[in-house]
Amino acid sequence: MARDDSNSGGVGQAVGEEKVRKNGTLDKESIDKPVTEASADELIAEFDAERPARRLSGRLAFGVACVAAGLSVYALYWVFRSVPIIQYRMSFLAVVLPLTFLCYRPRVRRRAAVPENGGDAKDAKGAKDGATGGKVGRDHPGILDWALALLSLAVCVYPLISFDEFIRRTFAPTTLDVIVGLTIVLLVLEATRRTVGWILPAVCLAFFLYAYYGAYIPGELGHRGYDIDRIVVALTMGGEGVYGVPLDVAATYIILFTIYGAVLEYSGAGRFFVDVSLAAFRGSRTAPGRTVATAGFLLGTVSGSGVATTVSVGSVAWPILRRAGYPAEAGGGVLAASGIGAILSPPTLGAAAFIIAELLNVSYLTVLLYATIPTLLYYLGIFLAIEIDARRFGTREVEIDTPPLGRLLLRFGYHFSSLVMIVVAMALGESPFRAVVWATLLAFLLSFLDKRHRLTGPRTFQALAAGTTGVLPVAATTAAAGIIVAVTTLTGLGLKASSLIVDVSAGNLAITAVLCALAVLLLGLAVPVTASFVIAAVIVAPALSQLGVSPPEAYMFIFYYAVLSEVSPPTALSAVAASAVTGGDAFRTMMLTLKYTLPAFLVPFAFVLTPDGSALLGQGSLGRILLVTAVSAVAVAALAVATGGWFLDRARPPERVLCAVAAVLLLFLSTTPIVAGLIVLAAALAVHLVLRKETA
Repeated sequence: MARDDSNSGGVGQAVGEEKVRKNGTLDKESIDKPVTEASADELIAEFDAERPARRLSGRLAFGVACVAAGLSVYALYWVFRSVPIIQYRMSFLAVVLPLTFLCYRPRVRRRAAVPENGGDAKDAKGAKDGATGGKVGRDHPGILDWALALLSLAVCVYPLISFDEFIRRTFAPTTLDVIVGLTIVLLVLEATRRTVGWILPAVCLAFFLYAYYGAYIPGELGHRGYDIDRIVVALTMGGEGVYGVPLDVAATYIILFTIYGAVLEYSGAGRFFVDVSLAAFRGSRTAPGRTVATAGFLLGTVSGSGVATTVSVGSVAWPILRRAGYPAEAGGGVLAASGIGAILSPPTLGAAAFIIAELLNVSYLTVLLYATIPTLLYYLGIFLAIEIDARRFGTREVEIDTPPLGRLLLRFGYHFSSLVMIVVAMALGESPFRAVVWATLLAFLLSFLDKRHRLTGPRTFQALAAGTTGVLPVAATTAAAGIIVAVTTLTGLGLKASSLIVDVSAGNLAITAVLCALAVLLLGLAVPVTASFVIAAVIVAPALSQLGVSPPEAYMFIFYYAVLSEVSPPTALSAVAASAVTGGDAFRTMMLTLKYTLPAFLVPFAFVLTPDGSALLGQGSLGRILLVTAVSAVAVAALAVATGGWFLDRARPPERVLCAVAAVLLLFLSTTPIVAGLIVLAAALAVHLVLRKETA
């Protein structure tokens, strides 16, 4: 959600400076082919579908930054001086849409070659020149881009000129209203194509055609069909469609958190989070893997992108993992799993979590509560896998030249305070909007404790501008997703599709859950996380609800699978980006990433298939929550044995199969399966001890 670029104090810069020691001897020769700051940016641009942005320079860059910073100020103003919500959404789109056409190219350019061995400043400059076709930064918009920017400004301002009269015409739109509405739709689709690719716009067009040609569609999915005027009214003349809840989330929650993330990054928090992770786990052979997992979790507070977190952490941590003895594919798996975990983890979840809060009409703090126990189980699985890998690969201790943990925390530990403040403020009754604004203000004030990262006037201006530019792809995506939601509501497609899913599964909840998970994963292969969640929420969630699953469980089930699509073959962008950092085989990296993330694939089924699954979302009595969490933790441990192939020492197929069966039984979270699971797990241990003794 937050700004992903590295600044002068960012994590990308650290790679060329990282000092790795073994047995007290400085060993910089062992870190071959480090990823430089420039190459890290290029990797993010290639693999993160939300970042193929231009490199503006000169007066144009300054002008765009002024507009972007102005929108950030407007978003902060909205928190304390309420603007009518529909008008606020319209004015927000009137700014972000023109900015998108100026900041994003009509097509993605080929990534420049990354200099080997880190290169130098000249090599990096040449690489950037190759990407832009000339001087660094001469990547400015052309006549078409300016025309689209001006047109989008005009059509988005049109409803605001006489807003009340415009709303009254909803029942009888004029020809100009229809033309303007269609133009807005087309511009939103073009902006979406530029930021996240052509698949989501194509899906939106398919939904548009479905609304128009419904009378020609046979079977249950058919409907009477709607004319252009009626469709345009649903999409652009009111609080639905383009201006619906998805865009509202981008214009309120997400932009405030991107501003907060940018302020954190510019205040030096990103560098601190990596340093404190390096310092926390020094002195053991499992330290490199633990460092990656912790850094991914902490860095996720300033980067809501799985790809960006993977590359940013990998640029620093991969040389350390390699020095410790990790194979390239296993190291890439750890990096990708840790990067995607940042989106699943409080206090700043992925953008879809804010949509959950709006759909359920609950506070964002409640959604954070839903995510807490699954996050603990997710990282438990990663840490157990790291412990197993340390034994399987025979990894060794790598001494890292960083200040002691105590000194880091004493000097820079204040960076954690703003994160804590978000949760505390919401717990005290503040809205999430005000909570994040207060946290942003606190991070701004605390930046003056570090001379290198003080948010003086120019740096504050840059942070505010970065807050808006960070939300541009999300804004385009959410506006396009609103089209899908509006068509689904207009035609009743959600109920029809959910009935079809239930019919196919013959009313069996387990089969329905599997079908829903596959549908969300397939959606995630084609569209970004936020869009796949929105589409699934209106089409897939009703199928679960029909079979008795409550909305919180249904939406959190969909949320996890939407996020996990980033590590799911055959695309698995985070895993592919990790393989680019490590130089490993992309497919093997995907498979090993699945091993690390397997608990996150299985635990959500407990939400919807078991009576006590709601306890995993923090619902119910404290005793019930603790019991369910403990049983789930044992299940995750059994999964780690099954996938990692290690118990007290190397596990053989019989023990691994028994552990897998035990894990599945335990995740049913009811008395009989739990007892059966514990018996099977005890049998696995007994078999392991017997075979271990025979081998010895």
